[in-house]
Amino acid sequence: MTRDNDPAAVAELDRLDEAVRAAPAGDTTAQIALWRQATRLETWFFIARGPEDRPRPYAVGAAQGPMVCLYSSADRAREAAVALGVVGEGAGVPLLGVPVPDAIDYVASFGAAGVVGVTLDHPRIGHHVPLANLGLLMAWAAEDAP
Repeated sequence: MTRDNDPAAVAELDRLDEAVRAAPAGDTTAQIALWRQATRLETWFFIARGPEDRPRPYAVGAAQGPMVCLYSSADRAREAAVALGVVGEGAGVPLLGVPVPDAIDYVASFGAAGVVGVTLDHPRIGHHVPLANLGLLMAWAAEDAP
């Protein structure tokens, strides 16, 4: 069974989200800190769609194109599945838990299917990065590896 992320690490994402929203236009310092924190999580969670033997992550349509939704905790993924109408209230939510850094490669693999980016804790936080930036996230994950 996949263990959920440390609640303090998830709460730090909320604090960084506030910093991103308060930052002046063009200042990416808080945005970088947010995504660096996301790479420090042990596991990225995804709402599983499709057949059990070939699940794929839930994605949303954005102006830029489809974006995979990653979640910082199993609870946030479940809350989002209900809020987005993927499942009804009280229904089970099939989840995929992928350890970081493998999760970064997992998301990148969907580029071949037309996915252009990944969004964090959508709709709660919702910041996103293009798949082209996943190499940078992978480098951060490698720097922070024990």
